[in-house]
This record gives sequence, structure tokens and C-alpha cells, in this order.
Amino acid sequence: MTTRTIAVVTAGLSEPSSTSLLGARLAEAATAALRERGDDVLVELIELRPLAHQLADNLLTGFAAADLARAQATIAGADAVIAVTPVFSASYSGLFKTFFDVLEADSLAGVPVLMAATAGTARHSLVLEHALRPLFAYLRATTVPTGVFAASEDWGDVSSGALADRITRAAGELAGLVSGRPARRTPDAFDQVEDFEDLLRGLES
Repeated sequence: MTTRTIAVVTAGLSEPSSTSLLGARLAEAATAALRERGDDVLVELIELRPLAHQLADNLLTGFAAADLARAQATIAGADAVIAVTPVFSASYSGLFKTFFDVLEADSLAGVPVLMAATAGTARHSLVLEHALRPLFAYLRATTVPTGVFAASEDWGDVSSGALADRITRAAGELAGLVSGRPARRTPDAFDQVEDFEDLLRGLES
């Protein structure tokens, strides 16, 4: 049995947050879909609200503090990412964008990503296509066909109805992209260290 790591990135600012709730629902559905395919699942939650100051510091200094560095490493080793943002000014939030701005190059290259967003009204539903999908295309991620948008009125009954159907469909698509692939692992800092004997031989030649 292969263990798959799903990183769930949520950028909600309130507590409790509908953004975090949607991320949890998507993770639950993706876990179930992967287990049906014979995979074990480890879910790693990355809430951006507590990382806000570290993200700003990283933009200014170029260095990631410990918690942010762990979040970056989680993304680098994840088999899939569920990314959920609230909608601000008809687009993703600044906190959400900043996190993806400070990832190491190629962290998401080829990685399956399930995009999702929350807002107070369904008028913002196209944010998935005009903002999130271009962002992840630039990062060379593999986005699932179905994005999940949840407006306030969608939370009346999340066990059934249109939102539940979208969650199930998107989670199944994510599982289909992940299952059968070799599992990723978090890069080890020592992977890039050359063997000492090889270095000596290079000096002698």
C-alpha cells in the first residue's frame, strides 16, 4: 500500500473559517477516493493565517522562518495539493498569493492541484477560471478539471446538493491523477551534498 501525502493550503482569515471548512471537506473526500483505489493517505494542513508575519518577512529578507520553511517542505514533498482561498476584490487573497510566491521553484511542477474558493455570493464563482487556474498553470501544476466554489448559500446542507456533488467529483478527479504515480518525498538537504571522496578525486585530477 502506497502512502500519499495531500497538502491542504487554506487562506481563511476568520475563526472558524468557511475556507478552512471547505478545505477539510475536500481533504475528507479525496482521502476516501484514494483509499478506494488502495492507497493510504496522510493529510498535512497548512493554514496561512498564522504564517502571515513570516510570509511578509520572507518577502523582505528572502529567508523563511521555521514554520514557513516546514510548510514549504510539505508542499515540496506532497503528492497532491488542495488549495483554498477566500475571494477578495474578485480574486484570490493576498495571503494566498504570497504563499505561492515564496515557494521554491518547481515545487508544484507536475503536482496535481485541486483549486477551491469561498465567497459571500455566487457572482465570484469564475475566480477559479480567471485567477486560480492561470496561477497554477504558471507554476506548472496539473490542475483537476473541476474546481470547487462555495458561496454562503451553499452551506445549507453540505451532505447533499450541488456543493456535495462538486466536492465528490473534484476529489475523484484528484485521486485519479494521484493514484498510480510514484510517491513523492520531501527533499532532503543532504541530497545535494557531494561525496567527500569524489571531491578529493576532483582536486587530484
